[in-house]
Amino acid sequence: MSQPTAPPLRCLVTGATGYIGGRLVPELLRAGHTVRCLVREPGRLRDHPWRAEVETATGDVTRPATLAGAFDGIDVAYYLVHSLGTGAGFERTDRDAARAFGAAAAQAGVGRIVYLGGLTPAAVPPAELSAHLRSRAEVGRVLRAGGVPTAELRAAVILGSGSASFEMLRYLTERLPVMVTPNWVDTRIQPIAVRDVLRYLVGAALLPPDVDRSLDIGGPDVLTYREMMTRYAAVAGLPRRVIVPVPVLTPRLSSHWVGLVTPVPNAIARPLVESLRHEVVCGENDIARYVPDPPGGLIGFDDAVRLALRRIRDADVATRWSSASLAGAPSDPLPTDPDWAGGSLYEDVKESRVDVPPDAVWRVVEGIGGDNGWYSLPLAWAVRGWMDRFVGGVGLRRGRRDPDRLRVGDSLDFWRVEEIRPGRLLRLRAEMRLPGLAWLELTVTPDGATGTRYRQRALFHPHGLAGHAYWWAVAPFHGVVFGGMARNITERARAEAAGAAAAG
Repeated sequence: MSQPTAPPLRCLVTGATGYIGGRLVPELLRAGHTVRCLVREPGRLRDHPWRAEVETATGDVTRPATLAGAFDGIDVAYYLVHSLGTGAGFERTDRDAARAFGAAAAQAGVGRIVYLGGLTPAAVPPAELSAHLRSRAEVGRVLRAGGVPTAELRAAVILGSGSASFEMLRYLTERLPVMVTPNWVDTRIQPIAVRDVLRYLVGAALLPPDVDRSLDIGGPDVLTYREMMTRYAAVAGLPRRVIVPVPVLTPRLSSHWVGLVTPVPNAIARPLVESLRHEVVCGENDIARYVPDPPGGLIGFDDAVRLALRRIRDADVATRWSSASLAGAPSDPLPTDPDWAGGSLYEDVKESRVDVPPDAVWRVVEGIGGDNGWYSLPLAWAVRGWMDRFVGGVGLRRGRRDPDRLRVGDSLDFWRVEEIRPGRLLRLRAEMRLPGLAWLELTVTPDGATGTRYRQRALFHPHGLAGHAYWWAVAPFHGVVFGGMARNITERARAEAAGAAAAG
């Protein structure tokens, strides 16, 4: 996938904790470049396999004052961030962030900006585009106006394990053998495999200085969404799907439909669905003059699906659409005893001892969530997830990137891994909609020669009267939910240890 380069370049990558950025960094390293990652929270890169090979700069493109120094010595700056799903003001946020990024790059003498934008139909006036596509196009214009040669690579649906577009396609097709669908299923789309996107991004670092424009990128197939679902079913070995389009499902209604069936929350599903109203097909293939097709050609739709499903089956998903933290997510430090001075703090602690080695308990702890569930009252957890979806949150169904291993920054249903110390500690920060901040901390420590002490803390820092009311409203259920969780985790560890001993 990577291409020979001469000479090596110093690259700045934004969005390194996100879906594309987290995959681009190792490709740039393989191509021989030096990489610096601009991130809000450097600690979230800690567990990535390439962390030791990159520099980090702490900064936020929405806060221009934090960008000073990040561009020093940089040849190529990759702009891979956006505010999709953050609310009605995301267009302004994206515009201001792009302007700040372009100004900082120009001041530092950066030679090139590479931006991954969205493919927009030429015949549709900007006012008629979806807000998502309109914003992506505007960001490209703002970056090009900043004085640094900018390559805006414009892609439609990106196919790869863990991408939001692929997860939508996958879950809709797998879960609904018969579908009543909106009219946009007959819109023509030119999808592209994530491997080809990364190849173009790496190649764009070496574009001539006079290339300052948008460049369409797409795979070899142009398909309707209906055809994509039909062909996905064939590749996945599913029976043929029955798809009945109806005109009454508006983008707003169909985004709720997508949110109901897939792990993608409404806040992200809606702009993606609105974008599917428009035909998104490449208007030119000028990128091939600068980044030639590989010997085997671009990856077709069927092969892209096959590769993505193999990654999912092999639990080898490097990044997911949920890898990036929610914009505006809380970043307060975890309340610590005894000197936290952040105000009121509610705490629910459960602790127990189990006569199995610590590693047996830890395997259960690290496997929590996703398909394994939360070890207590599945219906209660599901209802909480539905409630979160109803108010615009992420819900419970984001699942896990890997079924067995977690790393800092991973999304885990409606939590995010804030800290993990293998064999000892897992700390999760809540990302559901709450009137306050919440954490769940699971600790495993040796107790005696062969035993383990398991400790579980649920913490809640309320915001205002609503926060206090929320805690006391749910407090009666804590004994059942959290008590059952602690009990079932230790029971599961005991059963797995006994099974392993019998098998050995």
